[in-house]
Amino acid sequence: MNLALYLLTVLIWGTTWIAIKLQMGDVAIAASIAYRFALAALVLFAYLLLRGSLQRLDRRAQLLCVAQGLCLFCVNFLCFYSASQWIPSGLIAVVFSTATLWNALNARVFFGQRIAANVLAGGALGLFGLALLFWPELGGHSASRETLIGLGLALLGTLCFSAGNLLSSLQQKAGLRPLSSNAWGMLYGTLALLAVCLVSGTPLSFDWSTRYVGSLLYLAIPGSVIGFTAYLTLVGRMGPERAAYCTVLFPVVALNISAFVEGYQWTLPALCGLVLVMAGNLLVFRKARPVPAVAPTPA
Repeated sequence: MNLALYLLTVLIWGTTWIAIKLQMGDVAIAASIAYRFALAALVLFAYLLLRGSLQRLDRRAQLLCVAQGLCLFCVNFLCFYSASQWIPSGLIAVVFSTATLWNALNARVFFGQRIAANVLAGGALGLFGLALLFWPELGGHSASRETLIGLGLALLGTLCFSAGNLLSSLQQKAGLRPLSSNAWGMLYGTLALLAVCLVSGTPLSFDWSTRYVGSLLYLAIPGSVIGFTAYLTLVGRMGPERAAYCTVLFPVVALNISAFVEGYQWTLPALCGLVLVMAGNLLVFRKARPVPAVAPTPA
């Protein structure tokens, strides 16, 4: 079951870049993100109410959902979209892939969980592999004030994503299922995004073209309803640090699709990077061998 959820998350989130690219145009970024999560929240609430499985939340759980909504369905997306205006998408992918390491560190700081050596080693190996994958894009980008702004926004988005992971883990330990927490979180994230639009004077225009509506439906239902539910279920089952290795594999899926759709050319460094990413994946999910008990020495 975990493997199926993992592959589903990687395949869905590895393809959402196509829909995001199709959404770029006349509609403001904040408005597009708000429409995405408003539709996703509507679908989730309708599904849960029809099944009679919407969980009742106390005040503490609602506050956690507010925080999760801000972290996972609002601030992080605004940061990543804004960062893309300053730095290449490859550099954003590399920064985002550090979520595995941030999740392990944050789980240690806030939950007191031991940091598994194989998770750290696998995450570092995957990060190095991604750097090789995007080396032409990274090497040709000179350092500047704009680069620092973009890196700062990408890092802030990654930290928000990591915080959302830990909040979901906390909720699941308290018995709140991802479907219910996502429904409320997406609702609160949507309200926050609409507030940002109103305060900043961003127009809430809409594009009724087949291209925009089709990409919105893909981002809202597979990309958000299914993708976030599958991913956060993994967070509860496997732990935030192992689940977050998905962030290393998303760009790999995206590049493979780009090779067919956009003519991306694989190079030797890119292939070496792919091997390192897969090796890191094996390390992250390798089960630690139990330490054999030492028999007491007879007196």
